[in-house]
Amino acid sequence: MPHNAPREDQSVQGRTRQARNYAPKAATPSHSAGQNTSYVGTTLPSRNPTVIAIEELIRDQNLTPGDVLPSEAALCEMLGVSRSSVREAMRTLASLDVVETRHGHGSYVGNMSLAPLVNGMVLRLTLNEELALENLSHVVDMRVALDMANAEELARYYQGQPMEKLRGIVEAMAQRFADGESFAREDFEFHEELTNHLSNPLMREMSLAFWEIHTRVVPVLGLSDPEDVEDTVKAHAKILDALHDGDPARYRELITEHYGPLRRVIEKKRAQARG
Repeated sequence: MPHNAPREDQSVQGRTRQARNYAPKAATPSHSAGQNTSYVGTTLPSRNPTVIAIEELIRDQNLTPGDVLPSEAALCEMLGVSRSSVREAMRTLASLDVVETRHGHGSYVGNMSLAPLVNGMVLRLTLNEELALENLSHVVDMRVALDMANAEELARYYQGQPMEKLRGIVEAMAQRFADGESFAREDFEFHEELTNHLSNPLMREMSLAFWEIHTRVVPVLGLSDPEDVEDTVKAHAKILDALHDGDPARYRELITEHYGPLRRVIEKKRAQARG
């Protein structure tokens, strides 16, 4: 690494703050190239300073998803960096769903969704064939933990509620099953609607993210539908009954029942792999 690289990285952030009258924060760690910062014994990798500068610009200007970003030329001027540095940073931020580049229209603040987490986890969980089934079990454990954690709040919210939309989704799910068709879309809609009123939006996002991870990993591993998949369909209706009754304990029992068929398929596949 060139001996003057740290100074150059510091100047990038310095020019950014100067351009926006942005005072350095005493508690903000240094992000100089080649320098790591530790938090409670954890070493954080160094990050691209232009990426950091663009993130700071988004925060400083209170930009939200869909807002337009300065042009490439404007960013170069504001940050005092080259076009190649801006392009590299924008590619990195696009991969993280922080920015979105629309060809011919410019760049915008992205949705900042959990899509990068989902894509990375799907690949990570299926790289090692020997560990893939165990990894899927861990994903199921995460889904169960998230569902269980929401028991009390969901029971309070839905107690005595008719839940017409959710019951309609369950009916559509049952019809799909009766017709021998996949009900994955209805299953997603069920969990999306069920968690729509949680007070913690991150809980909802994580629940749906792990639903997608689980759903995408299953076909990669060649898992067949559970023989008792009908139990999963019926469990959804029972879950609604428990929530209507304001019974979180019963809801937790049904969450275990809901994931039972998938757990049995995973264990059967693992037993076959062991010979």
